Amino acid sequence: MEEAVITRKLTKKFGDFIATNEITFTVNPGEIFGFLGANGAGKTTAIRMLCGLLAPTSGEAKVAGYDVYQQSEQIKHVIGYMSQKFSLYEDLTVRENIRFYGGIYGLSGAEIKRQTESILETLSLQPVAHSLVASLPLGWKQKLAFSVAMVHNPKIVFLDEPTGGVDPITRRQFWDMIYQAAHRGTTIFVTTHYMDEAEYCNRVSIMVDGRIQALDTPRALKQTYGVDSMDGVFQILAAALPPNELIVRC
Repeated sequence: MEEAVITRKLTKKFGDFIATNEITFTVNPGEIFGFLGANGAGKTTAIRMLCGLLAPTSGEAKVAGYDVYQQSEQIKHVIGYMSQKFSLYEDLTVRENIRFYGGIYGLSGAEIKRQTESILETLSLQPVAHSLVASLPLGWKQKLAFSVAMVHNPKIVFLDEPTGGVDPITRRQFWDMIYQAAHRGTTIFVTTHYMDEAEYCNRVSIMVDGRIQALDTPRALKQTYGVDSMDGVFQILAAALPPNELIVRC
């Protein structure tokens, strides 16, 4: 099968600043692919290019077989996207948000109704279905946002730091949802700066200052660098760069 994502020397510059520097990798269909790095490493810039939201400066990339330069609109129809910041409308109710995004993704009225009831039941949100999203705890908001990103059964879903700010139990529940989606055949592309979440991925790449410094399975990376955690791998990679090349932005 054709790779779900292919990039070759994908680069994005903002003036003299290089946000992503010739990154090259592939993502296999149905894979949980972790895109790891500190804040400011270039993860969000990369994911926005792959989603057709930001034009690359140079290089090549295809998502689900579509070219990011020429076919960005086609890409948007076959992917789901959960942004780094909360992406639902807080002045709409839970039910209204699901129905709204179902319409945006082009679902029929009957399918919107079916998916709405399914999401409410799966997340046990029936009691708050008519409550404003603003009133929900952060963990519920994040799980709802993920479900909405999956409402149209996309081939690939991009998750940009989806567990930021949530408690450990909610993080574990969120990853259970990711596993379930991957089991159904959806390719998962997830960015995070939590190194322990790398353990949940089939393969991970680690970005430092806009470059991919390592890419392999978590087990192989730990063996290669002689450590027992992905945080240890990252610390070695970060320390290998000159001090003025490691930039961590909050």
